[in-house]
Amino acid sequence: MPCLHLALFLDVHQVSYLLLHLIPSRVPDFSLAALSRSCFIPTREEDRDTVIEAMKRSKCPDLKLQLPNRNVALAVPLPLPPPSSSSSSAAKSLSELENVSRIGSGTGGTVYKVIHRPTLRIFALKVIYGHHEDNVRYQICREIEILRSVDHPNVVKCHDMFELAGEVHVLLEFMDNGSLEGARVCQEDELADLTRQILSGLAYLHGRKIVHRDIKPSNLLINSANNVKIADFGVSRILAQTMDPCNSSVGTVAYMSPERIDSDQNDGRYDGCAGDIWSLGVSILEFYLGRFPFVVSREGDWASLMCAICMNQPPEAPATASEEFRHFISCCLQSDPPKRWSAKQLLQHPFILKSTGGPNVP
Repeated sequence: MPCLHLALFLDVHQVSYLLLHLIPSRVPDFSLAALSRSCFIPTREEDRDTVIEAMKRSKCPDLKLQLPNRNVALAVPLPLPPPSSSSSSAAKSLSELENVSRIGSGTGGTVYKVIHRPTLRIFALKVIYGHHEDNVRYQICREIEILRSVDHPNVVKCHDMFELAGEVHVLLEFMDNGSLEGARVCQEDELADLTRQILSGLAYLHGRKIVHRDIKPSNLLINSANNVKIADFGVSRILAQTMDPCNSSVGTVAYMSPERIDSDQNDGRYDGCAGDIWSLGVSILEFYLGRFPFVVSREGDWASLMCAICMNQPPEAPATASEEFRHFISCCLQSDPPKRWSAKQLLQHPFILKSTGGPNVP
């Protein structure tokens, strides 16, 4: 069988399952050699089809999530900017991508796990629903160009963008262990390493004058190598341009800084970088506690939530935590934005310096 040696980004479980169970039973003369994340990929179309079908069957079934109602007739073609010189195209067209399963769905779009047929590489494809307003196009195109230029080990990589019938398709790096939503990390050394990685990505973005605006556990992804990466940078701002503001979720508001919720605070001035640090502090404290750190009277109550954030004192780490961690949280959750430490400063905080995961550089 003619074969082509290409990089294949499969985890060990996928490779083992293909080798031992699925492929031999369907292609008797098929051989697959895997060395250092490389393998021989069949060049015949029928053999690639067999591999793709095997990979799809080896994973869990598609999530049964209901798609939101939308009016397709309102979709307007969106002229995407051409790829920049720093952008590496992973797929020439959407036709090279095959859907494996749906990862999640919301008001603004749907995320799919997809396979790039020519190489069998796995990606996440975020489909952002179209909008009938012409005045959002410039902002969306600007965000797309920024997305393409971002390249950091702690920020989820945007590989490419496509437009079809007014919908934006964002091809992203696939993180096989999903998000940190609902995670509890009570061991401080593990939490310090996790926080260091997030801060490294944030310091990189802030150093490029880029604000995320939606740091929260569900936008922090992790892979099987325990690499933590910031997701939905840029994409969240595209969604903000294409959605009714009233559709924003309580979950997102829960991590917003007081001055962003109440524009009267801080004399109406808003520092996006300081806002990201507040959101980070809330997220890290939630990981440690295993629960949302603010106390609200009723879950999902907007008024109670906003009062807790804007009128109460910022939450603190418990007395049982180390002095370093308690001070770190207080450096993030200052009501006065100028008093919050920057991401670059926090990378040198004693709580972070005890992390052994690597150098503290943006």
